[in-house]
Amino acid sequence: MEKMNVESFNLDHTKVSAPYVRLAGVVTGKNGDVVRKYDIRFKQPNKEHMEMAALHSIEHLMAEHIRNHTNQVVDLSPMGCQTGFYLTMINHDDYEEVLNILEKTLRDVMEATEVPACNEVQCGWAANHSLEGAKQLAKEMLEKRSEWSIVFKGE
Repeated sequence: MEKMNVESFNLDHTKVSAPYVRLAGVVTGKNGDVVRKYDIRFKQPNKEHMEMAALHSIEHLMAEHIRNHTNQVVDLSPMGCQTGFYLTMINHDDYEEVLNILEKTLRDVMEATEVPACNEVQCGWAANHSLEGAKQLAKEMLEKRSEWSIVFKGE
């Protein structure tokens, strides 16, 4: 297959085993800052996906709460395929700590009583949220915490 510009388009999605957390890219800026992008895969590609209301809510919850555990987050954004998220961090190179930060963040989701910024002023589709769906996604991901570093089948 021809190499493409988008890293994930070069990933064989039939060989990965979700859930996992994978370092998907590293870019060094001209002033020495290092940006790392992680593929946080909740669902097995082309087999499962997150329902939109649950994905939307867990995105709000994770994006808000992850910043309580580190100040090195640039962005946390959902994948269009609805199977996971991209986490972008600056000047942070400790994979195990990323896993611990993610675990703490998902535990925050489990304890949430409301979805942050779930209103028409702060959200572009405020009617489309599910706190319970977000908590279920977090629960499923946390239950497989020991598997997060295993990206490919048979590792």
